[in-house]
Amino acid sequence: MTASVEASKLTLLLNECVPDIDQPVVDYIVGFLPSSTTTPTNKNTNSTSSSFDRYTLTEAEIAESVEPTVRALLESAGGREAKIDRVCQTLAGYLKEHVRREQAARQREAGGNAGSGANAGGLVRLEQPIKMMSQNLGDGGSRNARIANLGRSVDLASVKGRNLASQVDVSKLKKAEAKIKAKMEKRVRRAAYEASKLIDDDANRQLQDQEDLETLKVNPILDYTSTKNKTKDIKAENFDISFAGKRILTNANLTLAYGRRYGLIGRNGIGKSTLLRAISRRELDIPTHISILHVEQEMAGDDTSAIRSVLKADIWREFLLREEVNLLAETKSLETAEPEPEEGESTEEAAERLKAYKDEVNAKLQETYTKLELIESDKAESRAAAILAGLGFRQDQLQNPTRSFSGGWRMRLSLARALFCRPDLLLLDEPTNMLDIPAVVWLERYLAKWPSTLLVVSHDREFLDEVATDIMHQHSEKLDLYRGNFSVFYGTKEERRRQQMREYEAQLQQRQHLQDFIDRWRYNAKRAAQAQSKIKILEKLPILEAPADETVVTFRFPDPEALSPPILQMNEVGFAYSPDSPPILQGVNIDMQMNSRIAVVGPNGAGKSTMLKLLIQQLSPQRGMVHRHGRLRIAYFTQHHVDQLDLTLSPVAYMALTYPGRNEEEYRRHLGSFGITGMVGLQTIKTLSGGQKSRVAFACLAIQNPHILVLDEPTNHLDMDSIDALTQALRNFDGGVVLVSHDERFIDGVAEELWVCNEGSLTKFRGDGIKEYKRIICPPDSVSL
Repeated sequence: MTASVEASKLTLLLNECVPDIDQPVVDYIVGFLPSSTTTPTNKNTNSTSSSFDRYTLTEAEIAESVEPTVRALLESAGGREAKIDRVCQTLAGYLKEHVRREQAARQREAGGNAGSGANAGGLVRLEQPIKMMSQNLGDGGSRNARIANLGRSVDLASVKGRNLASQVDVSKLKKAEAKIKAKMEKRVRRAAYEASKLIDDDANRQLQDQEDLETLKVNPILDYTSTKNKTKDIKAENFDISFAGKRILTNANLTLAYGRRYGLIGRNGIGKSTLLRAISRRELDIPTHISILHVEQEMAGDDTSAIRSVLKADIWREFLLREEVNLLAETKSLETAEPEPEEGESTEEAAERLKAYKDEVNAKLQETYTKLELIESDKAESRAAAILAGLGFRQDQLQNPTRSFSGGWRMRLSLARALFCRPDLLLLDEPTNMLDIPAVVWLERYLAKWPSTLLVVSHDREFLDEVATDIMHQHSEKLDLYRGNFSVFYGTKEERRRQQMREYEAQLQQRQHLQDFIDRWRYNAKRAAQAQSKIKILEKLPILEAPADETVVTFRFPDPEALSPPILQMNEVGFAYSPDSPPILQGVNIDMQMNSRIAVVGPNGAGKSTMLKLLIQQLSPQRGMVHRHGRLRIAYFTQHHVDQLDLTLSPVAYMALTYPGRNEEEYRRHLGSFGITGMVGLQTIKTLSGGQKSRVAFACLAIQNPHILVLDEPTNHLDMDSIDALTQALRNFDGGVVLVSHDERFIDGVAEELWVCNEGSLTKFRGDGIKEYKRIICPPDSVSL
């Protein structure tokens, strides 16, 4: 009997025995039958569609597995027991007959192909389970063969009896993978390059290979006279930034309108510098016609003079000047040139060709003159000298080679080069760190007139008030934009946070009200439609997040035991670094007490840091005397000490190595009092931001339990909350404090005395604090670009 006849008879029997049975149930039961009585004889023969074609059941297994399933279906369809028995017996008979035919066919196949391995690719029911962990795979070849056999025998797509459609769009997945691969390859090609560095002309002439060409694609040499009419606004949407496995920004948006000046603020370690680097390397979608410069680190020193290094920074001007020299030389050689007819060319034609070439060279020369005039090339040297003077360079220093300057002064040179170039987007990271008060004031006035886009990271509130037109606050993996300077931001931030909290609480109440209505009336026939509409309203409500609570940063220096005076004195101290050089300091007198709060100000190079080193006896005076109490402990902070931290250790490990005698919990608790909390204390120091490194250095000062704190530019790299915390900690400290700083607000908050170091002397300022001193040394004047 054929399979189709069996299926027809079984269908008729089902409808006869169970008249109310549904057709899907009939199809399901009939589906137990094989679709063909043909048994596969080799691996190329198509198998039947029945699940029983894939393996051989015994008669006992048919009774145990099939009959209970069919009986349950027929009982649920209203069949009587006698009728159900009849159907089950008929189905079992068909299946047993099929099993017998299957077994006979396999026996015939085994006899005809004995030893040939014809069934190697077929599916065979195992006599007993195979324990995979106990299998001895033997050598590599045997292992590969077993894996290959498993691959042929297991049809994963049919494990559940049907092919499952993938939910992934394969074409889109391939495109996304290709895009990511291309992006990573491009990043690897320019891994050593940072678009923040100003490209010198000498380096450009050496660009030979493909990697260097990729460099120019990131920040090409632009003819900025041809980009004036192009839009230079920047808008990057829905981007993520990560660094060292930590998410910095998530689904963030960045908008920079051309001509606006943005101050970027945020906590130490939040990722501000990482964001600037991502912009400078064009990892965000920024048009290539927008020139970008990022002042991130000091320039390398060489034999180039200071003013020449600034002039060379304008690559386009340098290119035009070289073009002018080449064209002038070509013009001069053409003055004496005679027509040289080529083969088949008359003298008149050669003369005409020479005249056309002369006209072409003259036209190019005139075009070059026009472009040089547009960029005011003739004023370039005076403009470069003015920028250097504003940043504190003396006239006699302009011709000094750049290698003769210290790191701080070379950082100023990098800043001067960027200001001279006037890029479309200037990125500055803490530009005031290496500047004295006059240079900071000059930079404030210069940037207040900056014509293009500026994005500056700074924690100097006075600087941001003078420079910024907008404040960008980076926090909680997002960027919030505020119109106005820092004072406006500070006044509106808390109000915005309160408004966000009100909106969040109002939505919570609305959600709760809707949910209560839904829970109450969802299963009420009269109100079901209303409940359904409330569900739709609830689903469409935007999801608001509660404003994050800002953690309060606190610093604390332990109070030392009291000492009887005199504590620390300098009497008529003089010092010079060599016998032949003029004295840095002379006739210095100072008397430090346990309650002293002294700030030392003055121009860079006047001897402020030298005075601090004499005070702590790191240097010995050549004249006069420094007296200190026998039990006096002094803790000295300088940026050099921050740079000397062992970058391979964690803050906890560094403190345990440097100041042994405590357990790990005590070190972590001590670091936590300076804002190094949680896992940050266990990260390697090299992964910390500049501000976090400074906090570690302050924790090292505090663990020494000093009587006097000597601080040289302590606010460099600290965020505003940390500066406020340091200010409050120094106010509460029972010991003495002497500090050098250019931060007006910090000095005003800590110092009770102001001393001025200038022209070899140290004198007490008799005026009304730092604000009056600033007015005296920085009178209002005009600063031109």
